[in-house]
Formats: sequence, C-alpha cells, structure tokens
Amino acid sequence: MDTARRDRRGILSPGGIATPLMALPLPANPDQAPENDPSRLAPHRIKRCTYRRLISLDRARERVYEVECLYPDRRLPIPLGDLDSALPICNACTASHIFRPDED
Repeated sequence: MDTARRDRRGILSPGGIATPLMALPLPANPDQAPENDPSRLAPHRIKRCTYRRLISLDRARERVYEVECLYPDRRLPIPLGDLDSALPICNACTASHIFRPDED
C-alpha cells in the first residue's frame, strides 16, 4: 500500500519531504507550431512610430491590419493601406522625432 500523499506542490514522501511534480513537454510537431504559421509572422520590418495607428481587420485564418498615419496633429488620420503598402511610406519618413529612440 502506498503511503505517499499528494499536496498542491507535489507528492509528500512518507518522511514528509515534498517531491515536486514536473510537467513534461509535449512532442513538438514543426508543421503545426503556431510560431511557424506564416500569417502570424511579420514578413517585413517597419519602423516603430508614435503616430501610426494599426487597425485589426477580422479575416478568417489570417491577420490583416490597416495602417493610418496620425502625423502631424493626430486628429485627421491619413490612410496608408495595409502593412505591405505602408512599409515603404513609413520607412521613407524623414521626421526623426516621431520614431521611437531605438529606431533613429
């Protein structure tokens, strides 16, 4: 007969010492990993701007964002299209004070 008890931290041995339980990782299937899903990965590098607004559009099985520029007054957004069409516009912007300090 097993005299070990289980508490919330693990299994208590007969001497009262807690032996922690360890979670075992699931075997990884690289084809089904969400990190490898192309719709979850950003294909391009876009500068991080304090005046950019991203609007998430509801699409089945993919992430789509519309981009708006709020420079200079933040009241009138300028639509730039999706991320692919906004990439060259945002990366060509020369207003260095609007980008995050690590982007200048």
